[in-house]
Amino acid sequence: MDRFRVEVIAKTPFPQQVIYAAMHQDYSDQFVVAERESWPSEEKAGEVIVKRLLAGERGHYGPLEHCQIVLGCGYFPHSVMQQARTHRVGISFDVQSYRYTSGKVLAIAEGKGNIEDAFYLRPVGNYSDRQGKKYYYSPEQRQQDLNWCLEAAKRYKIDIDNGMSEEHARGKVPFDYRQHFVVSFTLRALLHFLDLRFKKDAQLEIQKLCDLIWPHVEEWVPEIAKWYQQTRLGKARLAP
Repeated sequence: MDRFRVEVIAKTPFPQQVIYAAMHQDYSDQFVVAERESWPSEEKAGEVIVKRLLAGERGHYGPLEHCQIVLGCGYFPHSVMQQARTHRVGISFDVQSYRYTSGKVLAIAEGKGNIEDAFYLRPVGNYSDRQGKKYYYSPEQRQQDLNWCLEAAKRYKIDIDNGMSEEHARGKVPFDYRQHFVVSFTLRALLHFLDLRFKKDAQLEIQKLCDLIWPHVEEWVPEIAKWYQQTRLGKARLAP
C-alpha cells in the first residue's frame, strides 16, 4: 500500500464562502452576490455553515453540492475501483483501461519491471474474513502469489504476441492489477463516499484510499472537516 497515491488536480477555491453564499441565498430576498464584500471570511463562513446548516443533523446538505474537488488516484488495485463505483451518487470517474495500457504487464513478462508495479497483493500479516475468522498471510504464501502473477504476465504476453486482442488476453491477468483513475466529487458526494468507505468494516484498501483523501479534505474545507471528524467520521451513519 506504500505505492498508493492521491493528489489534487483541481478544486473550487474559497469553498466555504461558496457554500455560505448558496445557503444565504435560500433565505435572503437580496441578490447575495451584490453583498460579496460583506461575506464572512473563509474561516468564518465555515463556522457559520457548521452552526446553521450542519449542526443538529437536519439534513439540509444541498449547498454542499456547489463545490467540487478533482483527485488523481494512483496504483490502487482494481478491486478498489469496483468498490468505489458502488453505492455512489454525484461522482464521476475516468479510469485507466487495460484494453490500451498493458505495458507494465508486458514489461514484467520480459523481466524488465517489478511485479508489484503492475499487481497488488496485501502485505504479510494477520487478517480476518467477514465472519471474523482469523488467518495469517505468510511470506511464503505471498511469494507463491507473486510467482503466479509473473506466470500470468508471461501467459498474457504469449497471447498478445500470437495476435490476441488486449480485451481478450486481459482475462488471464490477476484481478487486482494496479489501476490509476481520476475522480471528481461535489463536497456532498465526497462526505457521502467517506460515510460509506471510511468505516472500520470497509475493505482495507478502500479505507486506505479514504485515509489518503482525508488530508486534502481538511486542507480544503477545514471547518466542515472538523465538524465531520467530530460527528460522523468512521461511524457509518449513512450519507449526508
